[in-house]
Amino acid sequence: MSVSKDKRASVVIVGAGPAGTACAAHLGTLSVGSVVLTDRHDFPRDKTCGSGLSPKGIKTLRDLGVWHEVEPHSYPITGIRLVTQSGEESYMSAGSAAEAVVCERRVLDHKLLLKAISRGAEFVPDFNATDVLVENGRVAGVRSSNGAELRAQIVVIAGGAHCRIGQPEVRPRNVIQAIMGWWSGVGFREGHVEMIFDEMVAPYYGWLFPEGPDRVNIGITYEDAPGAPKHNARELFQRFLDKHYKARLADAKPTKPWKGHPIVWNATPSKLTRPGAIVVGEAGLMTHPATAEGIYQGMRSGMLAAEAIADTLRGGVDEPVAFHDYERRCKKAFRGSFLAGVAFRKLMRTRALDVVLRASKSPGVESFAAKLLASI
Repeated sequence: MSVSKDKRASVVIVGAGPAGTACAAHLGTLSVGSVVLTDRHDFPRDKTCGSGLSPKGIKTLRDLGVWHEVEPHSYPITGIRLVTQSGEESYMSAGSAAEAVVCERRVLDHKLLLKAISRGAEFVPDFNATDVLVENGRVAGVRSSNGAELRAQIVVIAGGAHCRIGQPEVRPRNVIQAIMGWWSGVGFREGHVEMIFDEMVAPYYGWLFPEGPDRVNIGITYEDAPGAPKHNARELFQRFLDKHYKARLADAKPTKPWKGHPIVWNATPSKLTRPGAIVVGEAGLMTHPATAEGIYQGMRSGMLAAEAIADTLRGGVDEPVAFHDYERRCKKAFRGSFLAGVAFRKLMRTRALDVVLRASKSPGVESFAAKLLASI
């Protein structure tokens, strides 16, 4: 749709990924009207992502009232194949019930968008937000690359890792690199993801996530050490594939080109608001530092932002108080897990995972270990 210069709304959300759509959908349940949700693309659209949903992610989808629409399109995960840096390997099963799922982002994001629209949000695709409008020291809207403007009482910044517009303040950004590909015809144990910890990507890992009975995505996450030459992502990925998946990919069929993307994080959620604006999801660096998971954090922070916005627009809570409470609740929700993730990164430079694998082979420990890894 075209945007007129005088288009106004109660809330404008920049970015229709899980954070932005969760915020819009929850605003609908909280009876906040006139919500405009924008994105650079139309939907459905592909998104480079491993597409794994943790138990916390599934719970958040339930809280949003959209899980029953996502579940039929998801592949259930009941266990994990784990390979350590020393080459020890183990399959761990949590039982018959799914502890996690894999759902393609093309599907997940579209289902969330449709839920937001069904609850009253107006979607504006092909809106490339390039700057915020500021009036009297307060964010008052956003401007697109073609000059179109959307004005609002509150702007939500949900544009992901690359989004810098309207940020309250520059914060330290830790960057994780990822590159992945997709194949059909790759053998794997039904219901199991694979996580391979290898020194070439330490302290991170490579993975295989099944997206269906005959389709998988395989990728690696790694980081470029400060001051050291940057890795060539394609060369590093090829070495990883040759070492761990060469035989299994010999007769497989690639279904998409390889794609890479950065992931950004900070262990302590902070500086997420300014007058008239609130930041959610990966735009606020709320990504897990060990697993690189961001879908759950995006959706949950979007819901928390919606509640802060509803409080202030209804007039019951002053904006500074509501926004401060939003940041406090984000810290409470994520900081403990993020700090544990920082510790986990350090452990992955040791042989600690070998101890976990040996213990997991003991009776009664296997299921616990699988559940624990699923909930990191």
